[in-house]
Amino acid sequence: MKIILISLDTLRANHLGSYGYPLQTSPYLDDIAKQGVLFENAFASDIPTEVAHTSLFTGKVGLSTGVVSHGSTHSYLPKSVEWLPDLLRRKGLVTAAVDNLYHLKEWFARGYRYYINTKGEKRWIDGQTINAYAKPWLTAHKEDDFFLFLHYWDPHTPYLPPKNYIPEFYLKKIDPYDANNKSMDEALHHRAYPFFKQHHYDLLGGITDKDYMNALYDAEIRYLDDLLKDLDDHLDTLGIKEETLLILFGDHGESLTEHDIYWDHCGLYDTTVHVPLLMRWPEEIAPGKRVKALVQHADLMPTILEAVGEANIEGLDGKSLWPVVEGKTQQLHSEIYLSECAWQASRGLRTPNYKYIRTLDSGPFVRPYHELYDLREDPSEEHNLAEVLPEVTQDFEKQLEHWVEKKIKGREDPMLKVLKEEGLPFKRRIEQILKQYNLTWQDWSENPDPARLDEKGVATKVKPR
Repeated sequence: MKIILISLDTLRANHLGSYGYPLQTSPYLDDIAKQGVLFENAFASDIPTEVAHTSLFTGKVGLSTGVVSHGSTHSYLPKSVEWLPDLLRRKGLVTAAVDNLYHLKEWFARGYRYYINTKGEKRWIDGQTINAYAKPWLTAHKEDDFFLFLHYWDPHTPYLPPKNYIPEFYLKKIDPYDANNKSMDEALHHRAYPFFKQHHYDLLGGITDKDYMNALYDAEIRYLDDLLKDLDDHLDTLGIKEETLLILFGDHGESLTEHDIYWDHCGLYDTTVHVPLLMRWPEEIAPGKRVKALVQHADLMPTILEAVGEANIEGLDGKSLWPVVEGKTQQLHSEIYLSECAWQASRGLRTPNYKYIRTLDSGPFVRPYHELYDLREDPSEEHNLAEVLPEVTQDFEKQLEHWVEKKIKGREDPMLKVLKEEGLPFKRRIEQILKQYNLTWQDWSENPDPARLDEKGVATKVKPR
């Protein structure tokens, strides 16, 4: 059997045509959706990247593994925890990855016979690099039963798509670097600005139009779409496309100014936790199916294991997707529990009709302790009903507390441990940056003025890829 699992980092569901987006960001991904099955309501239970992928490869949510924070020095996954590539190697599959998650945590390299590390001298990993390694490996192993994991970082920030992809998504006839345009002001005066200035904004050369930033994100998706077509064409050339189980997913989405989040992936809102999930297996899956059931990353491990005839792993939080794919049931989960601990620390749960969020530490943001949204009337999650519907809020809070207690089973809450012993990882990163300017977090919070960090001017415009 041949399996290719593809992580599409930072890809939000509702910017793909197959999920209703009107712009032509994803013609090939949309074709793949028509050839297999699309999951309309797939969610990242744990965000961002480190915890999302840990959940996927263990079949367990963060509270079960103890890995709840991105960038925490306290995170460690014991080798006793079952790991998907390990299990597949034991089943006789040749396991390989083209990836650099190892540089986040060592456990991401476990279980692979071939681990092709894409991290080089340059910070940014272009998807062409992934294809350049993956295609020869596929050619060499086309006769094998294999599991191949590929991790594409397009469209993660900084948004640097090839120049020719941009005009289709930026239709305004203005200079996006015009100093008279003030549409970026809210982002530049946000308390998280020092991090984004250093890691993202300066690399783009001082963009002043927020619509141009959003256009760059869409252009990145379109570029990624072409890379995926190139990879799939190679499968066709090798003659293994029909027999290969192909799974593509977003590890988390991206907020494009919504909820006071500027081109980043925090907050338990659907812009970040609603992700695309597509499966194609021409020999087994009828084309054109759309599944409405709530599903999550942890469901992928038992799904893949069942496909290879290994369905007896106990203690997983995930459930195999095959019953909903085959139409044997319409529901997999009644709700999805959500968690984050990087920029801010919060937990929540999402049902088909409601979203409840409880924030423990808002980091550089301003958040109420409770948030409640009626997704039927307010899909953009703009009207907090926590005080309007206190009984509903209280019921969800109790349900969330019961779930947390059930998962930690008397252990110390790993999120509270991170907050107590080291604080929010990304807030610490901002504090480290501010030290370069002789500023404290309190100084900056009281006056988040970009001019305090921009005395030497912004970087020169960079050339797109």
